[in-house]
Amino acid sequence: MPYFPDRLIDGAGPYAGEYFARMAAAAATIDPAAITAAGELIARTVASARRIYSCGNGGSAAIANHLVCDCLKGIRTDTAIRPRVYSLSTTVETITAIVNDIGSEQMFSFQLESLGEAGDLLIAISSSGASPNIVRTLELARALGMGTIAMTGFAGAPARHVADVSLHVDCENYGIVEDLHQSLMHILAQYTRLTHLQEPEKLGALKF
Repeated sequence: MPYFPDRLIDGAGPYAGEYFARMAAAAATIDPAAITAAGELIARTVASARRIYSCGNGGSAAIANHLVCDCLKGIRTDTAIRPRVYSLSTTVETITAIVNDIGSEQMFSFQLESLGEAGDLLIAISSSGASPNIVRTLELARALGMGTIAMTGFAGAPARHVADVSLHVDCENYGIVEDLHQSLMHILAQYTRLTHLQEPEKLGALKF
């Protein structure tokens, strides 16, 4: 997909119209089968009472942290399930100690070495898909016998090729990629909740 913006656009309103059009086009590049596979992997992890870990850098860190909120609070609303979800991006004291004493490439993997177990799930978010600390953590998760989901954009490699499930956005604009990763996070959380509603007959009256 061509880089956006590729020209000057006069006015924030017209820019927004072009942005939303490019966002819709980018959303159409995400493989629906991969979204289904991600939903199934999350469902298996929750059903087996295993843990879900998330991580990301920059804006992707915010999405990783937001994922915890939507899974712990959102999924539990009107359901009987209790997901156990943790963001490796929120532990600023641990992260800075690792970066200072060991190196930035291990800021997430070092944590996962102590916390992760076979049957757990890692959701790694990287717009470029090339961040060394993300790739290293995905590789470690697989070595530990964990399931892995990668949300990527741009070329997406190598992260998209390391993960069990690749949710790839074919776009070269960080804002659009991050917006769609946030949407994927909401979709997966809301779908998980939907499939566990205790009173599905009230579906139309429920709010997420």
